[in-house]
Amino acid sequence: MSRQTIVRVRDVMKTNFRMVDGMSTVAQALNTMLEVETMALVVQKRNLDDEFGMVMLSDIARQVLAEDKAPERINIYEIMSKPVIEIKPEMDIRYCARLFGRFRISRALVTEKGEAIGVVSYTDMVIKGMINK
Repeated sequence: MSRQTIVRVRDVMKTNFRMVDGMSTVAQALNTMLEVETMALVVQKRNLDDEFGMVMLSDIARQVLAEDKAPERINIYEIMSKPVIEIKPEMDIRYCARLFGRFRISRALVTEKGEAIGVVSYTDMVIKGMINK
């Protein structure tokens, strides 16, 4: 019987994510997304007792574009998801994929010791975890 290699979230996550302040406007967030070619931004904690948030391009499409709101007049905190599901970097990507399915999410924040260290998505798990095995 052969032993299957475990691919961990740490092995496939993106570490070049960007963080934004919840007070940033949607227009500013869109510019940041374009700069780093990403579809999601992590929203910083306001203090030690706060939680991370996340805003995705789909949030902007649903809550700003579809409702014909001005991106310069809407703050990120108004449309972000918070708190977000946090993933451990040691998690097996198979369990991470199951978690995504159970909660119907497509990406999550990876944290270690209370700090954001990456973002993982279905795409990362499939492309980097399965194809590049």
